[in-house]
Order: sequence, then structure tokens, then C-alpha cells
Amino acid sequence: MKPLPAEILREYGPFEGVSAVHGVSFDGRHVWFASGDWLNLLDPASGRILRALEVPAHAGTAFDGRHLYQLFETRIQKVDPQSGRVLATIPAPGGGGDSGLAWAEGALWVGQYRERRIHQVDPETGAILRTLESNRFVTGVTWVDGELWHGTWEGEDSELRQIDPHSGEVLQRLALPEGTGVSGLESDGGDRFFCGGGPTGKVRAVRRPKRGAAKA
Repeated sequence: MKPLPAEILREYGPFEGVSAVHGVSFDGRHVWFASGDWLNLLDPASGRILRALEVPAHAGTAFDGRHLYQLFETRIQKVDPQSGRVLATIPAPGGGGDSGLAWAEGALWVGQYRERRIHQVDPETGAILRTLESNRFVTGVTWVDGELWHGTWEGEDSELRQIDPHSGEVLQRLALPEGTGVSGLESDGGDRFFCGGGPTGKVRAVRRPKRGAAKA
């Protein structure tokens, strides 16, 4: 299956004080992105950072409708999005090798970068409920309309891939321009993906294809 070229709709940043973008999430109106020691709230309409929470934020970010979840070293932190207070922590399945993070079906979905896996995790205990295997490094993870997507980033090549949530089979591939990394991934629930740009300090909006559009 040949990938289709990804359509980049908009680039945000780089932002003052942000040396890298890691996890990315969406709360229904705004984009949250992790930048090392901060979680930043980005307005996708204006492109401005509205506020930031001082939270260790070195990998994936997720939002369950009420709380943020943030990967940090060997654990996943549950964070109050108003105060930035860490309410609870659970162990991360990769023990520090974790990358992307998403919320769907009442569970957390955690990418394990070099092990090329995605785990479904109990958000209360951290117990692994099931595991999907990929054939590429896994960065960001997101669900939208029953579709499971993840980012890949190896060398100068990055893609967004839709995979079968049961078998792990690759269903669609979108290739980003050479040298454009994907460090985090989240859908807005509509026709956009938000992608972390790693050390560029940027967030990119990429058009989500219509169902079946990229299959070949």
C-alpha cells in the first residue's frame, strides 16, 4: 500500500520558550501540548498560547472530557486542567519507553515507541487490557469515529497510519514531507489531526482523509 501525501492545513509556532513539542490533545475547543516542563493550552483559531500548567510533560497527552493525562518517565499522571494539580498516577506500560497517549472507550491507549506497540490500559490501575503490534516506531496515538490512528517517525520519514484496532493491520497511510517529524497526534473529532513537531517546537494541523480515501 502506497501512502498518500498528507495535507498540512496550518502550522502553529514555534513559540517562545518552547524548545520541543511532545504529546498533543484536544479538549473540544483547544489544543493541549506537552513541552517538557509545561502543558500548554493553544487556541487553534488564533494560534496563541492562552495559558500553561507547570506539569512534567515529556511525552503523550490525553483528555477524557474532564481530566488531562500526561506521560512522565515511568508513570501516567492524571491532571486537573484548571489548577495543574496531579490528582493520581498509574504506572506506564512501557516503563519509560512510552510515547503517545489517547483516551477512548473508557480507557487509555499508550504508544510504546521502540517496541512498536500500542497498549489499551485501565485508567484506574494501569493494568494492560490488550496490546496491538505495529511494524513501525509508534509516536502519537488517537481515536476518531471508531478509527485508530498512530504516528510514526523513523529518521527523516513520518507517517500517520490508520490501523485495525483488533488485528493491527495497516488500513491507511499519510506521508508527511521528508524531514517533518510527528511526535504527538490527536484528532479534533472532525477533519483535522493535530501533530506535534518534535524539536521544531511547532504543532501542525493535517487534514484527516474521508473514510476509505487513502486505501489502495
